[in-house]
Order: sequence, then C-alpha cells, then structure tokens
Amino acid sequence: MRDHKHKNKHKHKHTTHRREGEEQGAAPGTMAESRSTIAFFGTSRPPVALDLFSCPANPPPSSPRDEQRLTDGVSYNHNGRAIPAAALKELLAFLAEKKDPALALAGGATPEEVDKGGVTGLVFVSGRDNGLETLHVALRTTGDKTTVLSLADIYGADTFGGIRMEDSGCLAGGFEAGGLTVGHSLVYVSTKGPAAARRTPCPWTVVYKTNLADGTTERLTPPDQYDLNPAVSPSGQRVAVANFRSGEIGRLKTDIVVMNVDREAQGGLGRSILIKDGGWPTWGSDNVIFFHRGVDTKDPASTDWGVYRYDLTTKDTIKVTPDDIQAMTPAAIDKTTVAVAVTRETSMDRTRKEQHRHIEIFEVGKPASPVVITHGTTPLADHYSPFVLDGGSRVGFHRCRTDDDKVNTTADPKKKLSSPAATHKDGGLAGVFPSISNDGSKICYVDNEFRSVWVADEKGPRPVHSVRNKIRVLSTTWNQDMSKDTIYFCEGTADHLQICALEGASELRPNDRNMRRLTKGKFNDAFPSSNPAGTKFVFRSTRNRSGRPEDAKYNNLYIMEDAEEGEWGEGTVTQLTDGPWTDSHCSWSPRGDWIVFSSSRDRDILDSAGCFSIFLVLATDRKVLVRVMSLPGHVCHPIFSPDMDNLVVTSDVAVVSADPVSLPIFIASGRPYGDMFSIKLRDTTDINKNKDIMEFHRITHTRYEYSKPSWTIYFGDDPNDKWPTNSSVATPPCAPPLSMHWCLGEVLGALKVLATNLPNA
Repeated sequence: MRDHKHKNKHKHKHTTHRREGEEQGAAPGTMAESRSTIAFFGTSRPPVALDLFSCPANPPPSSPRDEQRLTDGVSYNHNGRAIPAAALKELLAFLAEKKDPALALAGGATPEEVDKGGVTGLVFVSGRDNGLETLHVALRTTGDKTTVLSLADIYGADTFGGIRMEDSGCLAGGFEAGGLTVGHSLVYVSTKGPAAARRTPCPWTVVYKTNLADGTTERLTPPDQYDLNPAVSPSGQRVAVANFRSGEIGRLKTDIVVMNVDREAQGGLGRSILIKDGGWPTWGSDNVIFFHRGVDTKDPASTDWGVYRYDLTTKDTIKVTPDDIQAMTPAAIDKTTVAVAVTRETSMDRTRKEQHRHIEIFEVGKPASPVVITHGTTPLADHYSPFVLDGGSRVGFHRCRTDDDKVNTTADPKKKLSSPAATHKDGGLAGVFPSISNDGSKICYVDNEFRSVWVADEKGPRPVHSVRNKIRVLSTTWNQDMSKDTIYFCEGTADHLQICALEGASELRPNDRNMRRLTKGKFNDAFPSSNPAGTKFVFRSTRNRSGRPEDAKYNNLYIMEDAEEGEWGEGTVTQLTDGPWTDSHCSWSPRGDWIVFSSSRDRDILDSAGCFSIFLVLATDRKVLVRVMSLPGHVCHPIFSPDMDNLVVTSDVAVVSADPVSLPIFIASGRPYGDMFSIKLRDTTDINKNKDIMEFHRITHTRYEYSKPSWTIYFGDDPNDKWPTNSSVATPPCAPPLSMHWCLGEVLGALKVLATNLPNA
C-alpha cells in the first residue's frame, strides 16, 4: 500500500540560465552576457523545511521536550549518520592542517576534544549549498554549539563540486588487513558523473569512498552499475549497497550487494550479490543485515513494505515487522534490534497519529511489541530515515519543522557554486503548472489543491479564479501577446477537461477579469499554448475527428484558429496531428513557425506505462514533422528557450536518485517525470536538420520529481524583487509562499557554448 505524505505539497522551482552571445550594437565578436529563467514544479519535496532530530530510545520520549535538534537549522537537512569518534578525529586532524583559519577552527573542535567527549559529528544531506542536495558535516561542541561545513569546504570542489546530488554518507575503515592499516573514509552516493549507458534509462547514482586523512577519492561502484544507500559493517571492513535493477516512482527493484572497503588491503573488492529483491541495507553485526522489501499486491498501484533480517552465517531470512503495517528504511541498533519508519493506517484523513509515519524499534521475534519513539513528541508529523546515535541510546530521524522549532530556513544567498554548466539559480514557491510571462514580470500557477489559478506580480500573489465541488484546474499558460493579459488553463474532471481563458488575469478587482470557455464537447482538452501573436493556440485533445469510436482514447494535436472566440461563433479547430497514439505537452515556438510536443507514436501503443519522445512539427504543414529525441522512457513537457536555440524537457532518463519509498508520497504526483534536461537544436531555420539529436545536458540533480517547465527571459536573482510576498493585497491564509528555498547556486559558463562541448552521450 502507498503511504501518502504531505498531500498535494508541490513547489515551483526557478532556474536561471546564462548564455553568451554578441551584444546588440557592439563591435563584431564582442560577447555579452544574457540570462533566461526556467520555472518548473516538483513533487515529494515538502514546502516546509526538513530537519534532523533525535529522541531517547530507552525509555522512549514522553513529550516534545525529549526531542533534540541535531543541526543549526539552516535550509533543508535530512538523511543523517553519526560519525564515529575515531573517524571524526581523522577529519578534524585534516582540518587542522588546512590554511583556512575559519575551517581549521571549526567552531573550536579538535581531535583532543573528541577524546574528552566535547565534540560529536554528524554527516547529513543539506540544501544550504544554494539548493543542491549535498553532504555536510555538523560538529557539535560543548554548550550545544553547532558548526556546519560542506565537504567541498573541507576536501575541495574537485571532488565535491559541480552540479550533483550526494546522499547516504557513512563511515568505513579503521582496521588492519593484509599487513596494512586502513584509515577511515567516507562512503557515499553521488550523481556527479553521467551514466555510461545513457541511451537507456538508468540512475547516475554511484558509490564513492573519500579518505578522511587526505581527501583521495575512489569509485566503488563498477562501470555500468548503479548503487544506492550504502551501509558499512560495524568492523568498518565491508559495504552493503542496494544495486539497481529497474523500477521507479513507488518501488525500486534492487538487490543487496556486499563488497570490501579497501581493494588493496583486502585483495580486491570481492563484490557479490547477497540478497535478491532487497533495499536499504543496514548492518546489525558483521554477520547480520536488516533490509526492507516491497511486495506486490492485487492492486498494481500498491506495494506492501516490510523489514527483514538476513543472517550471513545461516543464510536465513526472516521478517521482523508484522504484515498489517507499512515498515521501511531500517536502521540496525544491534543484531536483534532495528529502528524502522512505520505507518500503521493508510488514510486520506490523516488526523490520527497512526496515519502518519513514525519511528518504532522492533526486536526480532517480537513483531507485536515495538517501542514507539515519536508518538509522544510530534504525533501528527511524518518521520523519515531513522539512524542510530550514542550506541543505540538515541535514535535520529528527519521530519518537517513545526512552528515551535523556531529555526532559520534560509541559505546564504551570496554563496556561489562553480560548475561547467549554465548559470543555475533555483528557488521555490508552492503550487503546480507554473507559467512565467514573456517579459518576466509575472507568473501564474495552480494551487496545491488544484482549486485555484494564482497570479503573482509586483502587486503580490493572489487567486484570480477558483472552482468548487469535483472540478479541478490545471495547466496554466500565458498568451504570448502580453498586451492581452490572458491566461489559458484547463478546467473539469479527469475525463472531461475544457480549455478556458481568463482575460484581464492580473487585474485586482474580480469585475475586471473575465473567464470564458473556449472548447466544447465532452473531450479531454489540455495543454494549450498560444502563437507569438496571441491569435491562435495549439492544444491536445481526445476528440474523434475521424468518426471512429475506437480512436477516442487517443490524443492528437489541434489548433484553435481564433484564440478569442474558441469553438464558439465562427471559431474553428484544425487538426494538426493524427494517429492511434498520444500527442501531448505541446508548445508553440517564440518565432511562431514550429510546434514542439511529446508523443508515444514510436512506441508500443499497448504499453500502459507509456514512452514519449520529442517531435517538432511545422505549424502550417502537418506533413513536415521531425523526431528530435527518442529514449526508452518518458521525455515530456518540451518548451523552447526564448531564443529558440534550445529545448528543455523533463525526463526519467536518469530514473531516480534515491529510493522513492523514503520520500514523502502523495496522490497528486502521479507522473512527474524526473529531472530537467536541455537539448541544443542543431538548426533553428531548417527543421529537418534536428532529427534524432543524441546529445543532452542534465540541468537538475534531485531525489524529487520535477515537471512542466516554463522558460522566459531573466527576471532577476530573487523573484520577490518582482513578486513581493508582503503585499498589501488581501490573501487567504492558504496563500502559497513565494520565498521558500530560493538559491541553487551559480554555475559558470554558457548554455549555448556548453551544448557544443558536452560529454559523448
């Protein structure tokens, strides 16, 4: 069964791209900087920041006062692991040798203080690096003073730099083998290197090992293999990983693979499959591994999750958790005891603590008698990814912050990140289907309940159109002619959507706005996009123009010839594409002659999961059609850059970068599609020269799912410069926040230049 978390909590993201070109009016060859902005929405990432906390395990906490925050409270923080004292001493010794006094001091932490019990360490994932999900170290000294350093700060950007995602940091080493002393190292996941086989969907998740004493780094995952969730045995000698086979969204299909930590001292890595169909390994001893496993149910959209124990000596596997709960992401305390994230009841109501994800401790052989850790602290919150502290006397986890936590959730906006990609700044606001106006002055979007269309501009954010009962709204887009101040959107039910126009959309008074339905008939009409003149729009529809009832299940593209009249009066509709497949996600080019869209036409139409490729079609001649990109997976929601040099798409070609069951899951995230990628067009005048482009560039690296981009001119480093949230305009309490999670970092280089120098794909 699926565990529904943070229902309908989507966030817009904003990414700024810089490209180089000749400055208008400048001397030939003079290069000047120009920028543009991409907005898109993501799912599973809560709009309220995550942070790391811990509670006593025995006896369990009885009140919120028993809970302790483990970080300094800056940004999103999650997926923590304690740093053993011996490993922490090596890390601090390395810091002491650095010339940077700010790092060398590290809040007063020294190796000597570790021996005295005055310093503890935690490695965790944080978004403070301008939105990148990267590993950091928290050093807590006497008096509960916490200093947080990024691994890039400690070991340099050569290893811990660039656009990437890092995860699952754990500590290995500290043993002798083969006549050698093996020092401590950090074992972790990174997506910094592109997957070798990029023509098939596969993760970019690779496990690396970085020596704490000198920063040397080694890849542990073999070529053409992809690993998640590394865990180190208590002796520090072996690493267990979840090795990717297939799957995405709700359930990954992974095997647990075990290997040595040091190939030189241990005579090779000795990598081998230990457990089939298992994930999220954790060592109870050097001979015991706990793991979680998803089991299919009669409902194809549902999975039952449980935690199991495998004995390496006897080869026996037993289930530790009962069958009537959802149990996942285990953290072993010892060989018979394990902390688990548990949901006891699955319900849309979510008013009871049993309907939330909580941390419980299970003892092998006693599935009915767990120790419940978090019911007494934050009963109506979800708790994720437990880990063990202080030898098992405390259990850590991450959860969303509450109003009582009173912490700083903003990152340093001055901090920049260098990488060989386009300038990339990222921020967030709550909602879905964002569309930025061509002049960058305003944005429209749909609220998280799919009940209202919102506009945000210099007057502040506000709802401009709302629906009731079972009706929903989605897929907003501005008319490209900004003088019209018109938003197109879809309104209806899952089976029957109509395209509507909201004229005067940014007007403050309701009487100055006018909503009109433009399509008629009981069809599924969606994803409108206007031509530059704003006189027509293209859309996808299930309407059956051929008269064959069996074709009603397919979607093709149509052009509304009069964007103001629609199908009413003398308005007409022209069919642009035709066939027994799904054409969708259409977008009209800024120049007006091409339309880009996604289509399943070159896939098996009986494949219920669907596979989509990107096509270009001439707006005035349906016979001129070119496939731009085809991958075995979803490549969807294509849009043009303002200069038409590039396309941006959302795709699952990188599959996922974290185990989806560890993330907040909610109903509305049905098919978000993955990460954002850009495609450099070969020719912007001859459509046929853009056939089957093989090269692409990954823009985002995230554990969450991103979708439905909007690309427009650069509107500034901070949207609040244009869209203030402290506007005097009255807004209801549920107004989506516009200021959360703003910077993702600055990346040096130009998209236009980069596209010609990408690695072979």
